[in-house]
Parts: sequence; C-alpha cells; structure tokens
Amino acid sequence: MDILSIAGIFVGVGAILLGIMLDGGDIHSLVNVPALIIVFGGTFGATLLQYPPAVFVRSMKMFSWVLISKEMNLSEQIDKVIYWSLLARKEGLLGLEDALPKEEDPFIKKGLQLLVDGNDPDAIRDILEMDMDAKESMGLQAAGVYEAMGGYAPTIGILGAVMGLIHVMQNLTNPELLGQGIATAFVATIYGVGSANLVFLPVANKLKAHVLALTQAREMLAEGIISIAEGQNPRNIKLKLGGYLHDSYKD
Repeated sequence: MDILSIAGIFVGVGAILLGIMLDGGDIHSLVNVPALIIVFGGTFGATLLQYPPAVFVRSMKMFSWVLISKEMNLSEQIDKVIYWSLLARKEGLLGLEDALPKEEDPFIKKGLQLLVDGNDPDAIRDILEMDMDAKESMGLQAAGVYEAMGGYAPTIGILGAVMGLIHVMQNLTNPELLGQGIATAFVATIYGVGSANLVFLPVANKLKAHVLALTQAREMLAEGIISIAEGQNPRNIKLKLGGYLHDSYKD
C-alpha cells in the first residue's frame, strides 16, 4: 500500500472537516445531492467528451496505482541483468532462452527475445526505445484524464453556484426555498474546488510520477540488455546500471 497517498487523503479531507467542526459548523450541511450531481456529473461528462474510450478506461484502471504501491526493486533487476550477462558469456545468447518463461513483464520478455534472436545492439535499442516511448505516452495520457477533471471541476462548481443563485432569485417571494438554493450555490463551489485540489490534480501528478519512474526503470533494463548484446563485461554492466538505483515502479 502507498502510505503517503492514504495519509494524504485522510489529512486533507480530515483537516477540512475538523476545521468546520471547530468553527461550530455542521458537517451534514456539506451534503447536497443537487450540487453533487451538477459538479461530478458535469465534470465526468466533459472529460468523457474530451478523451477517447480507451484512454478513459486506462485511466480508471491506473487509479489503483495511487493506493497500491508498484515499487520495483531495481537492485534485484540489476542482479537479473548480471545473471543474464554471465549466462550469455558462458552459454551464448541462445542460453537466455530458458530465462524467457520465468519473466512476466512483457518489456523484459521482448528484450530477452531480441537477444536470443541475435539482433544487433542498435536494432535492440530502436525497438525497446519505441516500446518505452509508446508506454510512457499512454501512461501520461491516462494521467491527463485526472488533470482534465481537475480543470473542469472548479468551473462546473461555479456553474452550479450560478444555477443555485438563479434558483434563489426566482424564489425571493418564497423564503422556504431560499435556503436550498443558497446551499446548492455554495456547496457546489466547495465540491468543485475541493475535488480538484484534494483528489483530481494530486492523483494526476502521482500517476505522472509513477509513469516517469516506470520509464526510467525500463531505460535501465534496456541499457542492460543492450550492454549484453554488445558483449560488455558483467562487472562494467553492474557499475553502469548502479547509477539508476532509486525507487521506481512496474505495471
């Protein structure tokens, strides 16, 4: 589990609710179904209009990355690369064929298959870089969905506030309906600004960080695989890949 994400949600929302309680307010006053429908319905509708279905579905699947850590142990990955390099020096590149079924990551499988097939280092680099660029682009697109929601939500919240005020103006002669309209106006603004700054934008930036970390981890693996194809010494490969050591992620 990603402890920071969970802590961030509780601290952010909890601080606002606690502040309302300390100020003598009623938390139940923040529950307003019409405002909820206007803000979140409008936000999701605008986002669905902006993005194709495949990108939107991918973004929903990626949300789990915010709560469940996808940490990759780069030290273990470097050890794998060194094992492959020693195996290749001992048995030749064809000896890596036995390592293929043990790997679940499609990127690693592709790299090893390129080695086994005897491709030259430049060809391997081109293919793996194209794969990395495509995956990074798709990941950033998915993160952009939440960024778009963070942009739409405050505006839709203002729209909800204006609609609430229109309702108030239409019922100036009926005091019983004034409270409901004013509540919708203010609560809609809170929903829009709050959801954007406490959920949508933080989620977008968190996902971007995961995607960039994944890309860097793949760069390390690609560099190791290319070094094996070039016949570099395992000790030099380990020294080279050691520069990538940091926290990263995998899908």
